[in-house]
Amino acid sequence: MIVDDSNMIRQAIDTWSSAHGHQVVGHARNGREALEMFESQRPDIVTLDITMPEMDGLEALDRMIAIQPDARIIVISALASKEVAIEAIKKGAATFVQKPITEAELIE
Repeated sequence: MIVDDSNMIRQAIDTWSSAHGHQVVGHARNGREALEMFESQRPDIVTLDITMPEMDGLEALDRMIAIQPDARIIVISALASKEVAIEAIKKGAATFVQKPITEAELIE
């Protein structure tokens, strides 16, 4: 599942993921859409932006982990402060990747 308010980023991540054999179960533009989709789809992997309208990625991350504590959530954000990355990891993110992201970084 891909969560980002940028259509361009969602499409790039979809293309790269699909090229490496991952099935993308859906796209969400904000945290609220992401939670609805997460509850119904229970994806194996989620890519999650931080800065989005309606509900930011850190709040969505909290709620996703509450629903499924072993969820593999990769936070991908332009907010590259060390504090934000540490907070995301403490909340349960599998990793934090700074935008701009390359295909190799995503697949790694």
